[in-house]
Amino acid sequence: MPSTYDPEHAPVGDVGAALMMIDSRLKGIHDGKTETSQEQQDLIDQFTASLGPKAANDVLDGACTLIFMFMTWLREAHEDHDKDVIAYVVPTLVATMRMMPRSVPPEAIPTMSGLVIAAGTGLSPNLWRKQYGEWTEEEMTPLEVTALLLAEHINRITDDPDFATRMISEALTSTEEN
Repeated sequence: MPSTYDPEHAPVGDVGAALMMIDSRLKGIHDGKTETSQEQQDLIDQFTASLGPKAANDVLDGACTLIFMFMTWLREAHEDHDKDVIAYVVPTLVATMRMMPRSVPPEAIPTMSGLVIAAGTGLSPNLWRKQYGEWTEEEMTPLEVTALLLAEHINRITDDPDFATRMISEALTSTEEN
């Protein structure tokens, strides 16, 4: 039975901008920088400040689309090994977020877990979230962290530090060509 939370009802958003932010953070981590440099943070702040409300919502929707795409890939990879993606991804994700209290306050973890579970079961994470009201400022960093952790999980599984970014870039390129 079709759901109102099916991805075809969801806005895709600005996946390119969301991917750029996630890729920038991933590269920082792989370069050994656990903290965002002041220069990088200033660029992110400048980019964010340049966005109007519609563009900011588009980046937000783009981040949710990334989460959906990452979870779709993870679900298919886990199903190939007769494993449940929720059972293998969510506990690790939650445990990692719990170790990041400055970036992910404990009260944001259930929402981010719900987004991942929604995406892992084929539902749109942004439509699932919107049923509970508007996004809050406190959820922005945890949303970015969620997308980042999923991308890093994919990169570790594939033993390729650029796999998740490349996968999304190739999907965007093929969509534009079609």
